[in-house]
Amino acid sequence: MNNLLSIFALGGINEIGKNMYVLQYDEDLVIVDCGGKFPDESLPGIDLIIPDISYLEENRDKIRGLIVTHGHEDHIGGIPYLLKKINIPVYATRFTLGMIEIKLDEHRLMRDTTLLTIDESSNLQLGSIGVSFFSVSHSIPDCLGIVFHTPQGDVVHTGDFKFDLTPMNHQRSDLHKIADIGRNGVLALLSESTNAERSGLTPSEQMVGEHMNEAFIKSEGKIFVSTFASNVNRVQQVVNSAILTNRKLALLGLSMVNVVGVAMERGYLDIPEGMLIEPREIDTHDPGRVAILCTGSQGEQMAALGRLSSGQFRDVSIHPGDTVILAASPIPGNEKAVSRIIDNLFHLGANVIYGSGSTTGMHVSGHGYQEDLKLMLTLIKPAYFIPIHGENRMLHHHRMLAESVGVEEGNTFIIKNGEVVDIENGLARQTRSVPSGDTYVDGVSVGDVGSIVLRDRKQLSEDGMVVIIITLNKSDQRILSGPDTITRGFVFVKNSERLIHDLNALAGKVFSELPQEERRQWSVIKQSIKKAVGQYLFKHTKRKPMILPVIIEI
Repeated sequence: MNNLLSIFALGGINEIGKNMYVLQYDEDLVIVDCGGKFPDESLPGIDLIIPDISYLEENRDKIRGLIVTHGHEDHIGGIPYLLKKINIPVYATRFTLGMIEIKLDEHRLMRDTTLLTIDESSNLQLGSIGVSFFSVSHSIPDCLGIVFHTPQGDVVHTGDFKFDLTPMNHQRSDLHKIADIGRNGVLALLSESTNAERSGLTPSEQMVGEHMNEAFIKSEGKIFVSTFASNVNRVQQVVNSAILTNRKLALLGLSMVNVVGVAMERGYLDIPEGMLIEPREIDTHDPGRVAILCTGSQGEQMAALGRLSSGQFRDVSIHPGDTVILAASPIPGNEKAVSRIIDNLFHLGANVIYGSGSTTGMHVSGHGYQEDLKLMLTLIKPAYFIPIHGENRMLHHHRMLAESVGVEEGNTFIIKNGEVVDIENGLARQTRSVPSGDTYVDGVSVGDVGSIVLRDRKQLSEDGMVVIIITLNKSDQRILSGPDTITRGFVFVKNSERLIHDLNALAGKVFSELPQEERRQWSVIKQSIKKAVGQYLFKHTKRKPMILPVIIEI
């Protein structure tokens, strides 16, 4: 029997998003979370990034289940794609299962998937690994931390957490249970690092409610509030402010409608009967008696707020005097897109409340600041520490916090996705790796868009395309027509007639200078034209469009 305990991540380290962690003991393997990550501008055409699961596919017989800590996209977004490859049971809380079911319905996987409900008092036995849980506060209901009981010792995964003593939903991080876990001895702690750079304690969610009420009371026109659909606590605060000011409430954006539906159905959101109205009914009410909850707080162009800011949302418009509240902070990388939408909103004459949560009071983080992280470390008292869920600088800050509260120097492992921490007989080491990386989802295609395709897309987006068409006589390889040049996204043809003429002449010259035997080798013809035209264009335009020679034989 192999007594080796192995811990590693396939996503979620050195990055914010696509969280997936694996704990393996002997022949038993348990997965924690399976998230997705939205692409930035460097990945044109990509809809979603999910973890590379090739290691899991190779070890599918060892997998005992997937445990999901909570229902945010970066923890559940990859689940349908995992289940299409490996059908395993999924363990999650009631609300989290509701969020997962929305995705499984979209992918038509509900019938074939085993979904099992857990809570903070559940105990599981997954092969040789026992599992128990503890509740934590976050910005979404029903969040769990996990304790893995292995023959080598206990391993704790915090999930995403903060210590909020006055949370909106009364779901507090269970300090007493966390302390008991620490007293029993913890071999290793995996703790999130998102806010490891921010000093102090995370502010309470209650603060947002007070500022939201104040903004609603002062506003005379329609009020638009954009936030993460999954932040049910924030949604409830908007509902409460709308009740206070006697406003009806409309929902814009598919994810907002879906999440609110799940939250109401399962008892996590309280909206009075008759308060919700359809978007088409908004203009039938006094503007001062309507509030609108919408998606798009991260600057997504096609989300509800993006379309509102450009005047492209059917049935609903933003008018001078309306108030728009961005009740979420931009995720790193989204700042430019959010700024663009804010500019558009001001142009429409709206009163826009935006900026960091500390500035406006409209947002508090769901992730613990330094004092929260230090409290978790102090209560758990791990022998070994693995900071997760953060970029590299965050992990290093978290390591320093751990050492400041007593974790022995050298017992923190700052690893990359795929790097394995092996623990045997109480001793941990990091000497090996497993396959890891990104898998790109493009429409219905998963994994067939690689670096070469992305390089081509980037080239097309930056410098455009030049197509050179030559028609040849099949019998003697004489040019019957052309070369003819077509461009897209490169130059405006009417203003570049001389350039196009020169390209045609150059392509014809290159072809005519080829030896007779090479004129029947299309690959040689295309490569020769591509090289000559590429050099000519760079010399005269300093640009490198994609060049596509097309040979037609008749």
